[in-house]
Amino acid sequence: MNIRFYNALILTMEEDRHIFEGEVWVKDERILYVGSGKDKDLVSECSKEPCLIWDEEIDCNGNLLMPGFKNAHTHSGMTLLRSYADDLPLHSWLNNQVFPIEAKMSAEDIYHLTKLAILEYLTSGITSIFEMYLTPESIGQACISMGMRCVQTGGVNNFSQSVELLEKWYEELNGKHPLLSFLPGFHAEYTCSKKLLEEIAAFAKRKKAPVYAHLSETEAEVEGCLERYGMTPGIFLDSLGMFDYGGGVYHGVWLTDKEIALFKEKGVSVITNPGSNTKLASGIAPISSFLDAGLNVAIGTDGPASNNCLDMFREMFLVTGLAKLKNKDASAVDAAEVLKMATVNGAAAMNLEEANVLAKGKLADMIMMDLHMPNMQPLNNIAKNIVYSGSKQNVKMTMIHGKILYRDGKFFVPDEPDDIYRKANEIINRLKG
Repeated sequence: MNIRFYNALILTMEEDRHIFEGEVWVKDERILYVGSGKDKDLVSECSKEPCLIWDEEIDCNGNLLMPGFKNAHTHSGMTLLRSYADDLPLHSWLNNQVFPIEAKMSAEDIYHLTKLAILEYLTSGITSIFEMYLTPESIGQACISMGMRCVQTGGVNNFSQSVELLEKWYEELNGKHPLLSFLPGFHAEYTCSKKLLEEIAAFAKRKKAPVYAHLSETEAEVEGCLERYGMTPGIFLDSLGMFDYGGGVYHGVWLTDKEIALFKEKGVSVITNPGSNTKLASGIAPISSFLDAGLNVAIGTDGPASNNCLDMFREMFLVTGLAKLKNKDASAVDAAEVLKMATVNGAAAMNLEEANVLAKGKLADMIMMDLHMPNMQPLNNIAKNIVYSGSKQNVKMTMIHGKILYRDGKFFVPDEPDDIYRKANEIINRLKG
């Protein structure tokens, strides 16, 4: 599909490039042109593309085009447990509510439940997800079917998955489809034996690959690691060589200054999940300290059992709002920095550098924000409006890999939404019965 978007305000998220009026041209899955539409030499050069005939020309009516949000940590299949296991501390929530019902879930169940999550991602302007869950093959199939870009990582632990499976998924899912990729990972230090962690680190070293895991989500987790190994989780994992090729940690609420400095040195991203951390009372991550140290900070919703919604607008507000409370400083964590976390930084954490900004040659993962709504007016500062007053109602369009999957409240996916909802309810009623 060749699509021309014109009469738009454009936020490319490129460094030091301000919002401007112009056009974006999409050819198949790539961006062909971003500019004013008046720079005749560039337009002429792009027009030399063979058979450049527009399949569709979209008048943006002064609305905003920008890169889609990167949900850098989620467990999509946990839509099953939305509002089912609530108001409990993390470890009781996991051990008494989540793990028992997850043990009954099949790969087919997770396939259908992932589709439900994808519908919600599209309404929130999310164009890529960083997925950690039980059955990567069926999750990948759901994402291919629905058109969602998906990076997956392993959730290896003492009770499910294994290093052998991790290697299998790494070999089979990378290169299988343009929308899919896979990176090594494990659930958490406290759910893995030292021997298992050593095997994961060895695998990552063989592949020269980054590693991802939940880390320092709760104070109790950190205390447990200190009792077991005499080190905090980040320091302990580094002693095994876990982050020799970088990677990322989810949550990082209780990271020490020493761990923060280590992660900067190793190129480890921190993916913050403020909605989940708030609901589970895990604490407030020291975002200002991360930024001051120069860490790459991205944002994830976490799963819909602990959040409970998959809404990047709420996450963005919480990132800056909670940082201001923690620091007792209203200037902490500027909204412009938060928007970068939700887009460019998320792409960096997920190894999706081809989908980080709007520029010629980049993947056409793009959203249109409706500015003609009360919460976005006046247009004093559009980027800050998105973070402080924006919401899902402003997502007018979501495009992934050059395909419009959501527009003006309608989904353009193979399945009828009502069928997806019906299937999700059938699954939960069967498994809890």
